[in-house]
Amino acid sequence: MRRLDKEITDKSIVQEILEKSTTCTIALFDTEYPYVVTMNYGYHDNSLFFHCATKGKKLDLLQKNNKVSFKIIQSHKLIKKEVSCDWTTSYRSIMGTGKIEIITNTEAKINGLDILMKQHGRNENTYTKKAVKKIVILKLNINSLSAKQSEKYD
Repeated sequence: MRRLDKEITDKSIVQEILEKSTTCTIALFDTEYPYVVTMNYGYHDNSLFFHCATKGKKLDLLQKNNKVSFKIIQSHKLIKKEVSCDWTTSYRSIMGTGKIEIITNTEAKINGLDILMKQHGRNENTYTKKAVKKIVILKLNINSLSAKQSEKYD
């Protein structure tokens, strides 16, 4: 990280960002350019959990190469100033790398869905067999991450 004054080294703040944010952007390897997708997620035990359909470009790319980069933005706010070049953004974010495993086992899918739902505020869940059958869970095992915030984060 170039700007060490923006780095978040407090692990409790990093944990807060992971546990309280709700969306994550993932970059996957594609042939000529990276393929980037933003998804809702749940965080548990150094892993991010996503759900998606059982077929599609994400899965095709992950089956070829499961190494990904990701970014989470906890919050951001544009701060306008009198002078245009003084405008800035207040934010907290995490960037990292990891490997995704594709989970198709029914019990493990339900566990992943529970983690996702908890992240979004729901603890008591019911799922139909049909709905669970139509999805897979993507489990991103985090290898590395760095967190930063603007110097004027509030």
